[in-house]
Amino acid sequence: MSLENTPVITARNLDLTFETNDGPIHALKDVSLDIGKGDFVSFIGPSGCGKTTFLRCIAGLETPTAGEITVNGMTPDEARRARAYGYVFQAAGLYPWRTIGGNIRLPLEIMGYSKADQNERVNRVLDLVDLGGFDRKFPWQLSGGMQQRASIARALAFDADILLMDEPFGALDEIVRDHLNEQLLQLWARTEKTIGFVTHSIPEAVYLSTKIVVMSPRPGRISDVIDSPLPRERPLDIRDSPEFIEIAHRVRDGLRAGHIDD
Repeated sequence: MSLENTPVITARNLDLTFETNDGPIHALKDVSLDIGKGDFVSFIGPSGCGKTTFLRCIAGLETPTAGEITVNGMTPDEARRARAYGYVFQAAGLYPWRTIGGNIRLPLEIMGYSKADQNERVNRVLDLVDLGGFDRKFPWQLSGGMQQRASIARALAFDADILLMDEPFGALDEIVRDHLNEQLLQLWARTEKTIGFVTHSIPEAVYLSTKIVVMSPRPGRISDVIDSPLPRERPLDIRDSPEFIEIAHRVRDGLRAGHIDD
């Protein structure tokens, strides 16, 4: 894609300190990063390193205490109001009393889309995540992986160009996770979204990403940014290739160096 070098998310010297009853917590320190249009960027690091905090800053859910961040040339809050992104949380967060279709329809109802437009969008995104025909099912009738795919469909329903995903597959078993990783790459190829993805898994980060951002322990800093040389079409067995293993070693070395520096 020729558009991929155009920055859609830019952070410069970002700091964030939370004030708590036990004193200040320095969550992010001097974070600078560009994310290009169409990139798939994974954030990896130890627990508490600020991966999710940075994603929430992009989404306008947290406010940095220093530095600046723009999304499509706007502040994160302006981008949120412009519906520039969809957000997928760690848990599917589906309302049990609403059908799968009803859960996906909810943000569209809030945004004031017509019934006809709602129905068209629900059917389209269900097909995108291979859940066509499940719109009348309830969450409890679906497996954990299917529920998370429904959550992704909900985030795609209003057709934002950016998809932010906070460890969406972290609670799933390895076989289901591998399958959803393959499906997510296919979805990314079809939609050409810009994706920001938080994970604790080195193989997942390397398999999915065009760019891997390695973060150090608190205060969260970027210790390495790895541009992946892997082709965009990636069968699962690419994980056995020398190129994949070399990138995984670099990620592991970056995580280890971050602990040593800390």
